[in-house]
Amino acid sequence: MKIAIDAMGGDFAPHNEVLGALRAVKKDSAISVVLVGKQDQLEEELAKHEKSDRISVVHADEIITMHESPIKVLKEKKPTSLRVALRLLKDKKVDAFVSAGNTGAVMALSIFNLGRIKKVERPAIVALFPTIKKPLVILDIGANVDCKPKHLVQFAKMGSVFCEKVLGNKSPKVKILNIGEEEEKGNELTIETFQQLKQAKDINFAGNVEPKHLLDGNTDVVVCDGFVGNVILKFGESVAKKVGAMFKEEIKKSILATIGSIFLIPAFRKVMKKTDYDEIGGTMLLGVKKVVIIAHGSANPKAISNAILEAKKVKQENVIEKIEEIMAS
Repeated sequence: MKIAIDAMGGDFAPHNEVLGALRAVKKDSAISVVLVGKQDQLEEELAKHEKSDRISVVHADEIITMHESPIKVLKEKKPTSLRVALRLLKDKKVDAFVSAGNTGAVMALSIFNLGRIKKVERPAIVALFPTIKKPLVILDIGANVDCKPKHLVQFAKMGSVFCEKVLGNKSPKVKILNIGEEEEKGNELTIETFQQLKQAKDINFAGNVEPKHLLDGNTDVVVCDGFVGNVILKFGESVAKKVGAMFKEEIKKSILATIGSIFLIPAFRKVMKKTDYDEIGGTMLLGVKKVVIIAHGSANPKAISNAILEAKKVKQENVIEKIEEIMAS
């Protein structure tokens, strides 16, 4: 399977993208990677490492920075690494695409170049959250700040397919993120969405869920608008990092704590691994006609590698085709 990477998109590009690609092809012999970006820089970076015949380079003159407006990017139509990589995907020269670049630009150009799945009005970005029992699918986490009930219903259907095919959860429980579990709780958006999801026959709707129960592991898919989802995502990322830092600081304050921590290290490492976003790698843009994975701008080589592996799994499990099927019905 051939996967393209916007090798100039991340905060530490192309170093992390090249290392991540090399790591992915070493881990999975069925994967080949096309690095899209400035050829001289990519070849210089590749020369520092052991050569792989499953890594190739496609040149692109321009780069989209993290601060550029998606509207500006659409209007200019420059041969950027992002645009060139998406063209490879559209022309079926690669099977999937990964980028750690400007999220807004990735979303805008993906919709413009690849098109939306029929009956999907708003593609959504999906995220995986670690819980006590199993990963939790949340969408949207930033693509759509303002939504209508029908959009959340579409998110629920797409998220249900993703959860079933990628995570292997049959008939996943779908809930609405809300301030209470009662049917009448929430604002106009959540109340109307609740009524529409009650009527949906192609998903397993299980009501509302409060934020305090997100990590209990009793829910598979949670839908919300992009504003709320993005707040939850960024807060979750910061909590995981800050708790680890606080734990280390407390250990330093006494000899007994330092000694005791030696016995807790294995358990602590397991917990940190579950809450490590680099283990997931990236998030999928659901609703476009091809496989697009968006990694964090500061993604390290491990995260880039895992994003590539996720792209392969999404393609193998025919997630796009299944979403097309459920939306058509």
